[in-house]
Amino acid sequence: MRSIAQHSVASAIVRDAAFYLGIALLFTHELDAMPNHEWRMIPVLRAFSDPVGQTAFLLAHVPLFAAAIAFIASLNPHTRALARAIASGFLIFHAAAHVLFSGQAAYEFSSVISASLIYGAALCGIGYFVAQKIHGKPDSIR
Repeated sequence: MRSIAQHSVASAIVRDAAFYLGIALLFTHELDAMPNHEWRMIPVLRAFSDPVGQTAFLLAHVPLFAAAIAFIASLNPHTRALARAIASGFLIFHAAAHVLFSGQAAYEFSSVISASLIYGAALCGIGYFVAQKIHGKPDSIR
């Protein structure tokens, strides 16, 4: 029988693995978003020509990724815990948005790889919250 300490360590490992895998899946999905013209699904960007929309979509990810990485790797435990919870929630929200957009003519994410990246990230977000609930304390407390 596992001790409470072993159970807590195991749930923290699962939580962290789910989080990092989810973020990796999201970042990889964003690579997949380029050939699938994801900017055409974003109302602000679809108003532009393809070259302008694509460039804006691509360049917008630089500060978004920089901020996300800075917050989820923050040395401040509260900031880090909050950022990881927000990011994990975003993984779920992002997949829901893809479900909503999937019926539109401009939606191009039809491959198994695309679906695996999008919905795998959402499952990781769910896994993060489940493991967090089992772990019983924020990931900022080590």
